[in-house]
Amino acid sequence: MEYRLRPMASRDKSQLMVLLRNTSEFEEAEISVAEETIDSYLDCRDQYYTIMIAVVRQMIVGYVCFGQTPLTKSTWDIYWMAVANEKRGFGIGRALLESAEKAASQAEGKLILVETSSKPNYLNTRRFYRNNGYKRVSRIVDFYAPGDHLIIFEKRF
Repeated sequence: MEYRLRPMASRDKSQLMVLLRNTSEFEEAEISVAEETIDSYLDCRDQYYTIMIAVVRQMIVGYVCFGQTPLTKSTWDIYWMAVANEKRGFGIGRALLESAEKAASQAEGKLILVETSSKPNYLNTRRFYRNNGYKRVSRIVDFYAPGDHLIIFEKRF
């Protein structure tokens, strides 16, 4: 499958929001927070977040939102990431993740962190990060809700 990666533009927001609403892992509250980061990116490019999108025939099929962790010298966060359910397994997520890793590395980043949920519907998400060289370094019990633990992954360069 042919796709291309590019920085998000203002005109992409409505399509990106459809992608987020159709991502089975995300609940409405999560989508609202993701939208806040999108708006922050569009209002203050390169200040806090970077957003890259994956496009297939002018349709947004994936995105990654990342940035340097505030008050750190070389730590970066993957804040949000999604690939359309029907486009998973074609390397789009890996390409988006690698674009974030490359940007962090070029900015002298040494560490990338990812926070995710322990809920069963996030199993493929956790597997994705492990398969891409991320190591689970923390589990905070009942962080999001009773029975929904925070899982933190890291990748060092």
